Amino acid sequence: MNRQARSVVLGSVLLVGAVAACAQTSAPTSAPAAPTSAPAEAQVLRLATTTSTADSGLLDAILPDFEAKYNCRVDVVAVGTGQALEIGAKGDADAVLVHARRSEDQFVADGHARERFEVMYNDFIIVGPEDDPANIIGMTMAKDAFQAILDAESLFASRGDKSGTNTKELSLWASVGITPTAEMPWYNALGQGMGETLTFADEQGAYTLTDRSTYLAQRDHLPNLVILLGGGNLAENADKTLLNPYGVMAVNPDTHPGVNFDLALKFIEWIRSPETQTAIGAFGADTFGQPLFYPGAGN
Repeated sequence: MNRQARSVVLGSVLLVGAVAACAQTSAPTSAPAAPTSAPAEAQVLRLATTTSTADSGLLDAILPDFEAKYNCRVDVVAVGTGQALEIGAKGDADAVLVHARRSEDQFVADGHARERFEVMYNDFIIVGPEDDPANIIGMTMAKDAFQAILDAESLFASRGDKSGTNTKELSLWASVGITPTAEMPWYNALGQGMGETLTFADEQGAYTLTDRSTYLAQRDHLPNLVILLGGGNLAENADKTLLNPYGVMAVNPDTHPGVNFDLALKFIEWIRSPETQTAIGAFGADTFGQPLFYPGAGN
């Protein structure tokens, strides 16, 4: 290759190199992308509670506020109080919200919780068919009404599920000197929740003991049942033994190490806070002309 040709080749190589270098130095350099941190995973609170808090719609109304405040999810198991306490006693719940005071006190005494806290209350009432075959209308004391139902052997629907309502019902039967059994053809122990028991009573023309909140929440679907004892609201209920307090407890981590004790304590603090207590006291008032539950944290 002659000198002139070599010069052309060399010039071309230098030109290509210069362009490449220029492109390399002038290309904008982008900073490495900052690592993105994944959002904190939501905690879970396992809440074992009674059917009345769920069937009335209360939990649906108030729990979203707690979940938003603490970036958590509440998994609700709504069963009778007896079953809810059994779940807590196995360590399968972080908190329990129930309504059977003696059983709650025993739960604490057995070491399954360190302390019980008041939350709210409502009352029990007796409902039944409008024709009232046992003639209990006008009575003010549940004990007298149960005696009349017994004497008439009128059809009675019991939850039969160890719930707080069932516990109260059995104590009323004990006050008139009996323990109902399956051999009594008028007595039906269903092993069902309050909603199902009310439906049975409505369809069969039976009496039953119910918390007022569940009855009011389902009243539109119970055309054959009326309140026969307990009055139109809690203030009109002359039998103060029918008051129905609810308590909340965090399951003891000393006895059940796997529970989310910290979140359960936050739940207790939240549900007893003035803001949540106000929400509880307002729930149902617009629809039913009265609250379905009354704030009880101050009692």
